[in-house]
Amino acid sequence: MPPEPAADRPRPARAAAPTGRAAQELPPTGRPAHELLAELRELRAGDAPTRGGWTFAYVYDSGLPQVDELATAAYGVFAAVNGLDPTTFPSVARLENDVVRAVSAVLGAPGAQGSFTSGGTESILLAVKTARDHARAVRGVSRPQLVLPSTAHAAFHKAAHYLGLETVVVPVDPVTFRAVAPAVADAIDERTALVVASAPSYAHGVLDPVADIAAAAAQRGVLCHVDACIGGWFLPFLARAGRPVEPFGLSVPGVTSLSVDLHKYGYAAKGASVVLYRDADLRRHQYFAHAGWPGYPVVNPTVQGTKSGGLLAQAWAVLHHLGTDGYTALARRVALAADELLPGLRATDGVRVLGEPAGSLVAFTVTGTEGAPDLSLVLHVADEMRRRGWYLQPQLSYEGLPPNLHLTLTPATGDRVGALLADLAASVAAARASEPVAVDPALADLAAALDPDTLTPEEVAGILAFAGLGGEPGLPSRTAPVLALLDALPPRLKERMLTEFIGTLFSI
Repeated sequence: MPPEPAADRPRPARAAAPTGRAAQELPPTGRPAHELLAELRELRAGDAPTRGGWTFAYVYDSGLPQVDELATAAYGVFAAVNGLDPTTFPSVARLENDVVRAVSAVLGAPGAQGSFTSGGTESILLAVKTARDHARAVRGVSRPQLVLPSTAHAAFHKAAHYLGLETVVVPVDPVTFRAVAPAVADAIDERTALVVASAPSYAHGVLDPVADIAAAAAQRGVLCHVDACIGGWFLPFLARAGRPVEPFGLSVPGVTSLSVDLHKYGYAAKGASVVLYRDADLRRHQYFAHAGWPGYPVVNPTVQGTKSGGLLAQAWAVLHHLGTDGYTALARRVALAADELLPGLRATDGVRVLGEPAGSLVAFTVTGTEGAPDLSLVLHVADEMRRRGWYLQPQLSYEGLPPNLHLTLTPATGDRVGALLADLAASVAAARASEPVAVDPALADLAAALDPDTLTPEEVAGILAFAGLGGEPGLPSRTAPVLALLDALPPRLKERMLTEFIGTLFSI
């Protein structure tokens, strides 16, 4: 059994949901502020660390404490400002125009216009809505489709589900994990409202052939969105740092919209994103206006109506604090971390890096004795690394694409790469010495025959209990058996199980 984390390491994040007070109504008399803050800090102690370079997903750490302090202070100044109405709060329009102008200067083309949003999901949702309404208004498409590589972010499927579009999923190259431009082009037809490319894809960190995909879309008169939520505010500064980067922004012919998250490599607090369009005429399809009710006339540029001006203010402050030179220096630090990490991974016995990472995202699998990716080893390594204080994000297999572990590099990880690689080698050795996790073939066959839409709550609870997810909410301390079963389930049943499981976490 591996040793407990050393004193300079964070404790492993609690696998189970924090327990705290029993569900109850508000107290008849208020509790003291210091007591409430102490309870909040106690709850946070059970989470994965968001600073220090130990968590390789979900968090983006500049390694500069003053950036966090500035974001918190700027949010406080504007926390009570309602971004719903910029005519009442003109500061909102001023700040948003400043932020969008900065993004457009880096990623846009002459005439580009955009909006500040709460995150990548909202930016993608708005881009899909814009494409749907544009296709209806300009081309008369009544049943629009969304063409996307299989590695496009799940948020596009969410947007299609919400907005009534059909998805046409195109497999990616199984070696490079990049979208195959000719295959994407072949999938475009008269119903296509939007074609998607990633810069880079989240799953494997590789850059799709944006120029070829955009050209194919333009040839058919179809809009093309580049999901640059991850790379949009990193790759341009990586190029400024002297590294080769393929063009992917609105300056690429055929690209008509783009999303970029400022709460990722912009190092603003969550949530802060921008969706950018080639011109104002296209952006107007994003807006919602309604005057057919007796209240005030409504016009919403984004999905949200009422929203705090604090998130916009803190993003504005961080962007202007770091500036071009600051972001270039931070991008260089990430690149240097990758320069050390990638050779180290490739030199680790049984580890195989997937594709050619474009910069800051890396995915690797662990192979068995015959050289093929081994799900059991991948999942055991994730558990072993978590015991040592690291969080690496497990990703399951999908239509021939191997299971793997995902790492998001930030400037804060630069001086921890050596320690990470040493613990990874020890984790791989421990994984090989562990009992392989396997799913009973009879159970897998039974699961394949189930109809997710007709399962009773009792049947769902039985499957969750078999997977080790019964009883107390949250995950068990070792997740390999749970994820192995999840990997074996058909996609629709997998989705049903995930839905039911997340419901247990939010059950009062």
